[in-house]
Amino acid sequence: QVHLVESGGGFVQSGGSRKLSCAFSGIAFRIYMMAWYRQAPGNQRELVARISGNGTTNYADDVKGRFTISRDNDKNTASLQMNSLKPEDTAVYYCNADLGARAYWGQGTQVTVSS
Repeated sequence: QVHLVESGGGFVQSGGSRKLSCAFSGIAFRIYMMAWYRQAPGNQRELVARISGNGTTNYADDVKGRFTISRDNDKNTASLQMNSLKPEDTAVYYCNADLGARAYWGQGTQVTVSS
């Protein structure tokens, strides 16, 4: 069983930075694709960034150059460094662990960017 706990959400001014962390409880962390998704009110949940076990990353177009996803396979954590935040980045951010046939979600952490 996999359990994910996000932390680091909160309020930040436009142009500011915030770092989200995801703690993974379970086995074989390094084989999971780890990702961050977000969901704003009235919108569908969307992929923000993902990182494979060997460190290959992908980003949504609107966060490229501003957000950086990383993972520590020894500490079983995944992180999302968010810089140059915009009001439109306001959302609940979810950590996701994906093994293809099975995926797990954290409870989400709210990030609010004020203009």
